[in-house]
Order: sequence, then C-alpha cells, then structure tokens
Amino acid sequence: MKSGNQVPTTIGECITLYLPNVGAILLRVRETIREAAPDAEEKTSHRMPSFALNGALVYFGGFKAHVGFFPPVSNAHLQREIAPYAGEKGNLQFQRDEPIF
Repeated sequence: MKSGNQVPTTIGECITLYLPNVGAILLRVRETIREAAPDAEEKTSHRMPSFALNGALVYFGGFKAHVGFFPPVSNAHLQREIAPYAGEKGNLQFQRDEPIF
C-alpha cells in the first residue's frame, strides 16, 4: 500500500492507495464480485474494499506478498475446498505472483 494518511471512503479510493500492479488485481476482484453479486453494495471498512448483501459479503485487499480475500464462510464443504488458500485470520491468501483468475 502506498504511504499516506488518506482515509478512503469508496472502493475506488481504496484501490488507488495500492501500487499499480496490486491495484490492477484488486480492480479485477471488484469486477468479478460485481458480476457475481450485482445487487451487493460497495463499502469500505478498515481501509479495505468490501461488499455487503444482507450483511457482510466479502472484504479484500493487497498485502506484501498476497491478495487477501475475507469471505464469511460457514459451509463445511466449501471450507474444505478453500483450505489450500486459508490464512491464519479466516481469510484466503492468493500469492500475487500466481494467477487467481
């Protein structure tokens, strides 16, 4: 993330705080979520882009070596499917140098 004390209020503003190579990935994540959940509301929380649809849908952001995706997953089958990407805080981690789409 770029340095500065900017507090973003929109997903677009959040994404502009990242370096261009990370921002491009986050824009694709945003577009993918928009396509999958067109009625979801764009929000920001904890300086991160997020979407809500009948409650929290997903949060996402860029980190030093990965893109983090924070879906509230309670389905046991789905939890097993995403286990290879599971981070330590309930998030999913996709290495920035590997394709995620």
